[in-house]
Amino acid sequence: RFKQIASQIDGISDRMLSVELKHLEENKLITRTVLDAFPPVVEYDVTKHTHSLGIVIDALKDWGYLHRGKIMEK
Repeated sequence: RFKQIASQIDGISDRMLSVELKHLEENKLITRTVLDAFPPVVEYDVTKHTHSLGIVIDALKDWGYLHRGKIMEK
């Protein structure tokens, strides 16, 4: 839900969060579901395609540790 996401991310305005969620949806990384309720409830969920980023994120994390070791050498 929008407010739940907004409360978990420090320093982002509602407008910017809305724009970013729209971009993630356009790029098939999240789905947006509007539930029939009053007031309207909107839920977001990651897509199956998003899980393929795990390999990339893990590789970046590993590189980051190697890089940090390199710059910390004396």
